[in-house]
Amino acid sequence: MAEKIEKTPQEWKEVLTPDQFEVCINKGTEPPFSGKYYKNKEKGTYKCVCCGEPLFTSETKYDSGSGWPSFWKPLSDEKIEYISDNAYGMVRTEVNCKKCGAHLGHVFDDGPKPTNLRYCINSISLDLEKKDG
Repeated sequence: MAEKIEKTPQEWKEVLTPDQFEVCINKGTEPPFSGKYYKNKEKGTYKCVCCGEPLFTSETKYDSGSGWPSFWKPLSDEKIEYISDNAYGMVRTEVNCKKCGAHLGHVFDDGPKPTNLRYCINSISLDLEKKDG
């Protein structure tokens, strides 16, 4: 992996929309069933909106019914940073882009086989690079 990208909040504000900043930098969450990729079926690679790092593919995307795009595995665990999140009285695992630290969402152990994982990701933290054909 390339060097880790580090920017100040002000530097991120200059390149992200206010909504992207709220989710990716302030660790917010977009409302369920509202994201542009929630029901998206197009083929391609989902990249971090902040740094362009490829994170997930359409081959591992599925409809979890949660209201957010869900994947059963990332392109590589090397691309994801896992952080214990005890906010709001819950014990969860936050997932961030390892390259730039952008908040993506959370991972849960109630997903489909073969991993039994559900990466519940905010659409606003992703850009889809569509696959031709």
